[in-house]
Amino acid sequence: MAGQREIAVLGAGMVGVCVAVHLQKAGHNVVLVDRKAPGQETSYGNAGLIQREAVEPHPFPRDIGTLWRVLPNRSIDIRYRASAMVGNAGALAQYWRYSSTREFERIVPEYASLIEQCTAEHDGMIKAAAAESLVRSDGWLQLFRHSATLEAEAAKAEDFRKRFGVEFKTLDSAALAQAEPALNEQLAGAIHWTNAWSVVDPGALVQAYADDFVAAGGTIETADITDISHNANGWRLHSDSATIDADGLVLATGPWSKPWLESLGYALPLFVMRGYHMHYAYPESGQTLSYGIMDFEKGYLVTPKRAGLRLTTGAELNSPGAPPNYGQLNAAESVVQSLVTLGARSDPEPWLGARPCLPDMKPIIGPAPAHRKLWFAFGHGHQGFTLGAVTGRMIREMVDGEEPFIDPVPYRAERFI
Repeated sequence: MAGQREIAVLGAGMVGVCVAVHLQKAGHNVVLVDRKAPGQETSYGNAGLIQREAVEPHPFPRDIGTLWRVLPNRSIDIRYRASAMVGNAGALAQYWRYSSTREFERIVPEYASLIEQCTAEHDGMIKAAAAESLVRSDGWLQLFRHSATLEAEAAKAEDFRKRFGVEFKTLDSAALAQAEPALNEQLAGAIHWTNAWSVVDPGALVQAYADDFVAAGGTIETADITDISHNANGWRLHSDSATIDADGLVLATGPWSKPWLESLGYALPLFVMRGYHMHYAYPESGQTLSYGIMDFEKGYLVTPKRAGLRLTTGAELNSPGAPPNYGQLNAAESVVQSLVTLGARSDPEPWLGARPCLPDMKPIIGPAPAHRKLWFAFGHGHQGFTLGAVTGRMIREMVDGEEPFIDPVPYRAERFI
C-alpha cells in the first residue's frame, strides 16, 4: 500500500473499529487492518448484549462449592482443558489472587467506571451509523430457579443501583411468566436488567460502524499481517499482499494479542477463554422469546437474533488454536430444550470464538510503556462488545494528548510490568 498513514489500527473487531471511528472523526488519517472483514471474529459470536448492568467482572471461583462443581469439567458455565491450565498457570495464579475479597472490592469500581459509560458511548455511534434498527433498549432477563438465589442476587442488584446507576426490576414467578410467556417451565423469577441493550446482529453493528468510518474518510485493508517492525519513521505492518506504513499503531488484536506483544518485548499475562454458539430456527408456532435470557444457575444465554435463537455457552479455558470441544454446547442445548422451544440447528457447525482475558479482569487501554506512538486496546474479557465505544473514545483522547474522560490509570499496561 502506497503512502504513509498517520495511524494504523490492527484488529477490526468491535474495539478496533470503535478506535478507528473515533480517531478518524477527530481528523486523523487512519487505516484499519484485519485479515477478515470487520466484526467477523469474536465480535460476531457473542451474545450481542451491551451490558450496562455488568459492573462486576467475573472473578476466579474461590468458594469450595463452586470449585467442587466445576472440577469434574462437565458444567455449562465453566470448562477447562488441563494443558491450558498448566500453560497459563502464572496468569491463573494472579487471577486467583486478584479474586480475593480485598482485591476484588478494589477492582469493581475501576471496572464499573468503564461499564457505566457503555450505552451512552454506543448511542452516539449507533446514531451516526444509522444502525438504530439493530438495537433494542428494553434489556434482558436473568432467570433463577431458586428463590433464595434470586433474593441474594436482587440484593446485589440494589447495591449496584445505588453505587453505579444500574436499573432493574425483580420479577416473581407470575410476573416472569407474564413478561416471557415463551418459557416452558415455571421458575422462581428473574431480574430484568432494564438499561442494558441487545443487538439483533452483532456482526452487522460492527460493520455499520466500519461503514461510517469509511464514509468519514477512513481506509480498511484486508491483510493477514505476518510481522510488525518499528523504526525512526514509525511502524510498518508486513503481509504477503501489502506493506502498510504508519506513524502510530494501535494494537486492538483481542485474543491474538499475545504473540504480537511478545514480538515487541512485552510479557503480559494475557490468557484466553473460549465460547461457542449455535443458531436455532424459530419455532413454527411463532411463540418465541421476547427478551434475551440467561439461566443463572446453569450458565448459558439464549438471545433472539436475525439468524434465529442464538444459544451461547459460558467460558472454556483453552488454547486459542486447540480443536473444538462441543460438549459444553451440547450440555447447554439439552437443558435449554426443556425451557425454550427450539427449532432445528440452522448453522452448518457451531461457532467457536475466543475472549482475551487478564488476571485483574480489566482491559489494557493506553500507551505502550516502551514504544513511542504505540497504544494498546485489548484484554476486555467477555465485554469487548460492550466496551468498544468507551475504549475508542479513551484511545482517541490519549492520542490527542487530552485527559481521558475516565481515569486511565487502572488500565495501564504498567500494572503488569
